[in-house]
Amino acid sequence: MAQQIPKVLVTEPIPEKNLAYLREHFIVKVGAKGEFQDENNLINAITNYDALLCMLSNPITKKVLESAQNLKIVANFAVGYNNIDVETAKTLGIKVANTPDILTEACGDFAMGLLMAVTRKFNEAEQYLREGNFSGWEPLGFLGIELRGKTLGIVGMGRIGQAFAHRARAFGMNIAYHNRSRVSPQIEDSLNATFVSTIEELAKNSDVLSLNCPLTNETHHLVNENLLKLMPSHSILINISRGPVVDEAALAYALQNKIIAGAGIDVFENEPKVHRDLLKAPNCVLLPHIASATFETREAIGMLASKAIVSVLKGEHDSNIPNLI
Repeated sequence: MAQQIPKVLVTEPIPEKNLAYLREHFIVKVGAKGEFQDENNLINAITNYDALLCMLSNPITKKVLESAQNLKIVANFAVGYNNIDVETAKTLGIKVANTPDILTEACGDFAMGLLMAVTRKFNEAEQYLREGNFSGWEPLGFLGIELRGKTLGIVGMGRIGQAFAHRARAFGMNIAYHNRSRVSPQIEDSLNATFVSTIEELAKNSDVLSLNCPLTNETHHLVNENLLKLMPSHSILINISRGPVVDEAALAYALQNKIIAGAGIDVFENEPKVHRDLLKAPNCVLLPHIASATFETREAIGMLASKAIVSVLKGEHDSNIPNLI
């Protein structure tokens, strides 16, 4: 009897180069956008698949994993894996892969652009022009703040935090950071970065507070009403990490009541929903989770996830899969 070709479920369309690579080895089904954001849809679909390539928005819960009779690997199209019940996967002998290191440069660029958009009021000024209100140069029009000499406080000095810090240094900013542990003296020296032992102290002394930390039980609602009150009234919050790190209701209140001066947000607490008060908040740039959205990065993410699937289903040794958890 001929050996069956393994089946791979890709929950949403990804770059065609990645799909072509998978189709060289397997039978591949690609879901429609948003089709598998519902747990029940995944439970009903996953039964006979050998591998799952999923998005951060797909809930890979205990029920989903237990419904997968043939599943050998879940590969996340993301650097994190907080959407996957990793412990259940381990118990069931299902490998889990993510895509570390791939997003660093794209996210560093994006964070700098997001900060510029907030501090220089790009979106507000463009809308003003498009609505036909521009009648000439105005000495008091859309005044923002300069970055040189300001302090960027980074929460989470991993690869993306460091990439943002390098770019901010080029703009003349001072770097402070809070991390679970200090980075090496070499990294601190290269960034002229100062370690701050508590998030509260960092918030008090930062002109810009950037969130670059993973979502854990400890970081859930790390930015809340109390922390926002500690921030200077002229300060800016940047979040390209995970939505639930920020209490969106508290952030909207802080912006509307001028407790802080602005925010740039790319990820949301109940994504894709955005808190209705945040949608109306002043000087708040809201973007639809696009920090890694470059052709080069998205293809690289897909290829790393796809190669993990090929390696596992082909029975290669785990050491050949650097992104395997």
